[in-house]
Amino acid sequence: MSTFLFDQIVFGPVKSRRLGESLGINLLPTGCKYCNFDCIYCECGWNTDHPIKGMHLPKRKEIAEALEQKLKALSENGHLPDAITFAGNGEPTIHPDFPGIIDDTINLRNRYAPKSVISVLSNATMLHKPQVVKALQKVDQPILKLDSAIAQTIEILNQPVKKIPVSKLIAQLKSFNGKCIIQTMFVQGDYLGHKIDNTTPKELDAWMQAIMEINPMQVMIYTIDRDTPAKTLQKVPEATLKSIAHMLEKQHIDVQISA
Repeated sequence: MSTFLFDQIVFGPVKSRRLGESLGINLLPTGCKYCNFDCIYCECGWNTDHPIKGMHLPKRKEIAEALEQKLKALSENGHLPDAITFAGNGEPTIHPDFPGIIDDTINLRNRYAPKSVISVLSNATMLHKPQVVKALQKVDQPILKLDSAIAQTIEILNQPVKKIPVSKLIAQLKSFNGKCIIQTMFVQGDYLGHKIDNTTPKELDAWMQAIMEINPMQVMIYTIDRDTPAKTLQKVPEATLKSIAHMLEKQHIDVQISA
C-alpha cells in the first residue's frame, strides 16, 4: 500500500487499530502534508512530496459545519463512531484555531454523539503553548507521541523541523499529570547510513524511565502497518511488542498493542 493523503476535512468512519470505529478530522490542507515533523515512517509521505504553495487551512466554521453535517447523517443512520479523532495530513495542533475547534467539537459531540470519545493524535511539539495544552486537556484522549527518549534517535526517526530538547519534551508531557496517552512507533531498519532500532536495551531503558516520569493513563505501542517513505524500514515482531508491553505492565501501566 502506498503512502497517502486525506482529501476531506471529515473522513470515515474508518476502522482504527487503536480507536475502533473512528471519524477523522483533518485540520490540514487536503492537497499536501503540512507538519513540523518529517517522520521517516509517516503514512502521508515526505513533507516535500507535495507543494504547499497556495495551500488552504480549513476555517474553524468550515470544520464545524462539516463535522455537524457528518454527525447528523451518522445519527440518522444509527451508526455513530466510537471515536472522533483529530488526525490527517500533519500535526493538528499547529492549526491557529485549534483551541476553538476543540470547543466546537466537544459541543457537537455532546449534541449528536455523547458516547463517542474525542481523541487527538499529536506529535507533542506544540506543548510550549498554554492554549494548546489547555485544549488537549479538555479531550478524552490526548494521544501524544514519544518514539524515543534519546535525542539522536528522535532526530533520525522524526526529523523535527525545529529541535526540541528531550528533557523539555518530557517535562511538558509530565505537565499533564498523567491525564494523557503516550503513543510510540517501534521500527527497525536503516536510514541514510544510520541504523534504526528503538527496541534496543539502551533505547528501552531511556524510554521506560521517561514513561515512568510521565505516568500516563495508557501507553499505545505499535509498529508499521502501511508503506513508509523510507523504504528500508521493517515491522517490529509482535513478540517484541509483547515483551515491551510486559515491561510496562510490571510497572502497573496500562498498555495497548497494535501489531
